[in-house]
Amino acid sequence: MSKKIVLGFSGGLDTTFCVKYLSEDNGYEVHSIIVNTGGFSDEELQKIEQHAKNLGVKSHTTVNAVKTYYDRIIRYLVYGNVLKNNTYPLSVSAERLSQAIHIAEHVQKLGADAVAHGSTGAGNDQVRFDMVFHIMIPGVEIITPIRDLKLSREAEIKYLQEKGVDMNAEKAMYSINKGLWGTSVGGKETLSSKGMLPESAWPTQMTKSAAEEVELNFVKGELVGVNDKQFSHPSEAIQYLQTLAGPFGIGRDIHVGDTIIGIKGRVGFEAAAPMVILKAHHALEKHVLTKWQLQWKDTLSQFYGNWLHEGQILDPVMRDIEAYLEHSQQNVTGKVFVSLLPYRFQIIGIESNFDLMNSKFGKYGEMNSGFTGEDVRGFSKIFGNQTIIWNAVQQENNKD
Repeated sequence: MSKKIVLGFSGGLDTTFCVKYLSEDNGYEVHSIIVNTGGFSDEELQKIEQHAKNLGVKSHTTVNAVKTYYDRIIRYLVYGNVLKNNTYPLSVSAERLSQAIHIAEHVQKLGADAVAHGSTGAGNDQVRFDMVFHIMIPGVEIITPIRDLKLSREAEIKYLQEKGVDMNAEKAMYSINKGLWGTSVGGKETLSSKGMLPESAWPTQMTKSAAEEVELNFVKGELVGVNDKQFSHPSEAIQYLQTLAGPFGIGRDIHVGDTIIGIKGRVGFEAAAPMVILKAHHALEKHVLTKWQLQWKDTLSQFYGNWLHEGQILDPVMRDIEAYLEHSQQNVTGKVFVSLLPYRFQIIGIESNFDLMNSKFGKYGEMNSGFTGEDVRGFSKIFGNQTIIWNAVQQENNKD
């Protein structure tokens, strides 16, 4: 009886190779699964399913993970205003973890003997997938043909042609990975420390030039409405905002970061909706949260983003930080007004019942109804008292 293996399947060259290699050369009963985190249309998913069946998989499963991806990961990235190295909204790293979790759950459901993914031995994804599998399905063998065999693209194509599988031998100039929380773009310009992707490389071309103002409606930190449209789930609001902001060329950049395996790398990305949402959400928070709420949120969010990037989504400390982040959003409700412009956007302002910048308590730089000038005179002396004492002690000792 053949052993069952679950293969994370995208329909591309690497995972196509894996199906044939695992089934025909190693005798596995292959069960393919694709986890859609917002990067595929229904038509594309149908084509991938048919491709998997043509290759001879025993079963193929399509998981619509857009909402669970948001619920499990993205909402905490919004709560924390998380940008890796103050630049990157963790588009691909968050997506891979969501996919790995769903694949592991499918392994459990089928009672499979092994699990496989198409990662190479060069990047972060191999660590993310392996680590989630080790934690969620311990004892299940992890097989990674592309990494283990150290195959070139040309070798994979030749192998598949010998198996009667027609794969396009023309390698695309740019590697593109699209998901709910942004699209990564890799090409020759990102392989060295200098170079910018050309206009033609960006998946969303700039077709808008006249400024547009959008109104973002947040309830307890989550985007629930855009302009006059209300959505049943925040993932739908993200997708709608992307259609408005993407054609301005907003959210394009190149991220330079440290990989889990210790090397530095560059990758281009476009993330119009994520960047607008994160900056709008942060602007609202600056109005409705206190100084120390903002300070500790920044500290914990930076750790959360870094640990997530390195694949540690299942570490229990992440649940602790998520609980803090969710509790911090109780008053993050209101409207944020944003002007969309070519290649950039501006936060115009906010409206919220929880706005702490309230004129009845005073106006910054002009007057304050909560205290007098004499109160400030005494407060300033007390507030600096310890440092006054320290300086006095230093002067006394320096006399000697």
